[in-house]
Amino acid sequence: MSNNQPVSWYIVSNINSIDSPALVVYEERVKQNIRFLQNIVTDNARLRPHVKTNKMAEVCQLLMDAGISKFKCATIAEAEMLAMLNAKDVLLAYQPVGPKVSRLINLIKAYPATQFACLTDNEQSAGFLNEMAAAHQIVLPVFIDLNIGMNRTGIKPGDAKALADHILSLSNLKLAGLHAYDGHIRDADINTRKQNVDKSFAGVAELYTYLTGKTGKDYTIVAGGTPTFPVHAARKNVECSPGTFVFTDWGYKHGLPDEPFEYAALVITRVISIVDNQTICTDLGHKSVAAENPLPRVHFLNAPEAQPVGQSEEHLVLKVADTAQYKVGDILYGIPVHICPTVALYEKAFIVNKGIVDKEWKVVARNRYVNF
Repeated sequence: MSNNQPVSWYIVSNINSIDSPALVVYEERVKQNIRFLQNIVTDNARLRPHVKTNKMAEVCQLLMDAGISKFKCATIAEAEMLAMLNAKDVLLAYQPVGPKVSRLINLIKAYPATQFACLTDNEQSAGFLNEMAAAHQIVLPVFIDLNIGMNRTGIKPGDAKALADHILSLSNLKLAGLHAYDGHIRDADINTRKQNVDKSFAGVAELYTYLTGKTGKDYTIVAGGTPTFPVHAARKNVECSPGTFVFTDWGYKHGLPDEPFEYAALVITRVISIVDNQTICTDLGHKSVAAENPLPRVHFLNAPEAQPVGQSEEHLVLKVADTAQYKVGDILYGIPVHICPTVALYEKAFIVNKGIVDKEWKVVARNRYVNF
């Protein structure tokens, strides 16, 4: 490389000190993505980022440093990570069942500075939550989980009035609002995406009107992942909850061309074998990059022609035009198709500033348990 040729943004000058495979996070790009988010949703009170993507206390602290005080999470460990940072408001966007109820209550009691809430979508679960809350002499805020097309959890908005009435009758639950995740809507065209988002949201708005009319109170609506939150940003009574935006991955970067977010987390891998004149093998196996998608599961910034043709637990085989261009030990910088489960495969991330890895952040919430 000549001295006049610019160095690509992702190149790490001390990468030879980092074993592979590894997760590498570019801190200034994370901060930039947070600013991009705040340019779209300009009121921090209407932001409730989902931390399931990053799972790192330091990334959550960057969000808090930017003035964001409300968060959404999917696991007890993520909730505890946020509480350990003294996050003001944490929504466990999951209906706790079995021992998770006791774990949530233990968190509530251990971290009184944090306001916790959770989801529920049926009267039986709401009743059990109420019994447990009463036994511990607390009032637990809950959000009704609405199924607006994702079809994995939640009650359909048209069927939710009876559940809302039931929750309102319980002494130790407080109906805090409605949760509506529209992760099934990922149209590349923003206008089509907006039409589909508005259509799926209609039942949520109707239920909200019913509740406010019945009680005379305002309720919070939490809606919108990374693909749809820009649409919900125009609704005054909705808190937006994107998660992937903070790192961005290949899937969303190429599937959502209207959104400004830039890659802020990569995986690095090394060439470990030259198989033949068109095939190389790297150390990026199933255990190192999310494997739920078909190949390719990763795209390489410095080897865009490399096509994954096979993967096993510790190996990724790539087809290239000419293996003479590669040698054993070469570093490849990869963009995962899906960053969220990829992050969860690593116990720590190597943090880059000004082209140098200068620290490490523990992926603390990849664990199912922290303390509780």
